[in-house]
Amino acid sequence: MANEIRLAFAHPSERAIATEGEAPRDRISLREHVREVEIGAFQAERGHTQRIRFDIVVEVTPAGGPLDDDVDRILSYDRVTEAIGIELAAERVNLLETLAERIAERILLEPQAMRAFVRIEKLDRGPGALGVEIVRTRGDYGKHLQEVAQPRPHPRVLYLSNEAIASDELPGWIDRYASEPAPLILCVGLPDVARPQASHPLAQRRVDLLAIEQNGWLLAARDPRCKVVATRTELDWAVRNGQICVWAPSKIVLDATQGPSTQPRDSVALAAWFAGLVEACELVAIGETPPAEVTVPVRTVTLGNG
Repeated sequence: MANEIRLAFAHPSERAIATEGEAPRDRISLREHVREVEIGAFQAERGHTQRIRFDIVVEVTPAGGPLDDDVDRILSYDRVTEAIGIELAAERVNLLETLAERIAERILLEPQAMRAFVRIEKLDRGPGALGVEIVRTRGDYGKHLQEVAQPRPHPRVLYLSNEAIASDELPGWIDRYASEPAPLILCVGLPDVARPQASHPLAQRRVDLLAIEQNGWLLAARDPRCKVVATRTELDWAVRNGQICVWAPSKIVLDATQGPSTQPRDSVALAAWFAGLVEACELVAIGETPPAEVTVPVRTVTLGNG
C-alpha cells in the first residue's frame, strides 16, 4: 500500500515504468515545464494569469533500426512542447482535465507515440500544487485520431443583417450558399430591440454577446437545417459533416487567447474576426459592409441584389 501511495505522487516516468507490463518501452519526458496562462472555471480566475507546471512522459515505438544520429527518426521533445503551446493558444479552457486531454490527444497524433502520461498542476491556487494526471493510449481514441489528423475544411461564413434575416429572400440565400462547395456558418448581429445597459464595459460585452445569440436562435427558428453552435468542438463537427450552423459567439469570444478588438455592437466586424479564426474560404456579408481589415476574401451582397 505504501508503495502504491508513493507511485500515485511519483513523477509520470515512474508510473510508466510501474505499468509497462511485459514489454519495456522507450520513453521521452518533459519535466517541470512552467507556463503562465489564464485558466480556471471561477470568475476570479478570468483576466489573470497563473503558473501551470507540466510533466509529460511519452512512450514511443522503437526506431526499428540504427538511428544514425538522425533527429527525423525520433519523436522530438519539441513536438511535446509544441503540443502544449498549440493547445494553450487555441482557446482559454476552464479545466486542467480538458487541457490534459487535448495535449495527450495531440501528442498521440504523432506516429511514434503509443502512450502519454500528462500531469498538469496549478502552482498559485493554494499552499501546494493542485493538479490532474491522465494516461492515454492510441487505442483510447480509436478512429478519432485519424479524423482529427485529416485537414479541416475551410468553411464559408455568411453574415446576415437584421434586414436580411427578416427578408423573404432568406431561404434562397441559405440554399444558394449551402449548395456551394464549402461548409456554411451563419453569423448575425444584435437584434433591433432594446437590451439591458450595464455600467461596466465587460458586463455590457457579455450582455451584447448573449443578445447576438438570442438573434441567432431566432434565425435558426426560420430554417430547421440551421443548428446553433457555441463551441469549437461543435463547430469542428459541423464543418466536417456539412452541417449548416449558426454561430453563438459568447464562449468562443470570451475564451479566445487573442480575442477580437472590436465590440459586439460592431457585429459585422466580429463576424470578420470569426471568419479569420476559422480560416474561412470567404466571408459573405448581406446587408452590411465588412471592415477593410479582413484576413479572408470578402463578398458583399446588397439587399435586393442577392
